[in-house]
Amino acid sequence: MSPEARRDQLIEFGLAMVGERPLEDITIDAIADAAGVSRALLFHYFASKQDFHVAIAQAQADRMLARTEPDPSLGDPLVILTASMSEFVDYVSENRTAYTTLIRGASSSDSAMREVFDRTREVMVGRVLDHAPAFGVEVTPLVTISVHGWIAFVEETTIRWLTSDTVSRDELLRLITAALPALAAATQ
Repeated sequence: MSPEARRDQLIEFGLAMVGERPLEDITIDAIADAAGVSRALLFHYFASKQDFHVAIAQAQADRMLARTEPDPSLGDPLVILTASMSEFVDYVSENRTAYTTLIRGASSSDSAMREVFDRTREVMVGRVLDHAPAFGVEVTPLVTISVHGWIAFVEETTIRWLTSDTVSRDELLRLITAALPALAAATQ
């Protein structure tokens, strides 16, 4: 196995484990055992447990971003937004333990983890701002800050939805997609 393939395999084991338990509970020994490798080999690919956890978080973020990539072929900006947010809600629902752990767990206070989260949010904000003109919205500092706030709203609302059985998926989706144009209108 090539070094890159082995590193990717170790991250895959970590991603599988974070689907079942909080990231901070995933030990180097557990990953090494699951992968059938020595602890020393794992440290060959990752300088520390924290570096391994950051790699898992980055892989999780990359998957979410790939899945939620806006599809311009859908034409209508609201349809594009709804499709992207639908994928986000489904991704978070399918990866609820990992998502909640990464956003809310002890790792969220780690500076390297925050960098992963911040970069991911910046990509999401950039996607929205790239489509703002299609909504007739000029990108201004006020619009930019409101989109950052909307991303936080989407994250928090979706996490709350995961623990609630009083709101349907469709209701959640309508709420988060309607909130963006409402925020944009408030900036005009």
